[in-house]
Amino acid sequence: MNISEAARLSGLSAKTIRHYEDIGLMKPAVRTDAGYRQYNQQSIGQLSFIHHARVLGFSIAQVSSLLALKDDPHRASREVKALAQEQLVLLEQRMQQLANMQTMLKEMIAQCAGDDDPHCVILEKLAEPDINGDMK
Repeated sequence: MNISEAARLSGLSAKTIRHYEDIGLMKPAVRTDAGYRQYNQQSIGQLSFIHHARVLGFSIAQVSSLLALKDDPHRASREVKALAQEQLVLLEQRMQQLANMQTMLKEMIAQCAGDDDPHCVILEKLAEPDINGDMK
């Protein structure tokens, strides 16, 4: 199947598939005599795996590690679990950062009169040198 069909079946764009091939995340597709990429079911499975891992926020490096573990029949599941736990910690940290950002933004919005007066607390807060050290 061609790259358009592979993209449709895997949930990725053709551009993303080409990028993953370019960076070595997956093996380049077999080419036809005319130079068109051709994908098989195994390729689609790998692309879907990558897509699902990326949806869960795994980095390219983590996905590469997961793919290597997936292809290793002697892998220890503890290695896979450790990668997943590491990702969960990162997600929880990011969620806390987002919650802090949400709180700060709600506070700024509540403090802004939102009328015809040019004075705006939101702009003042954004201009402060360090509105919150956690957001860096």
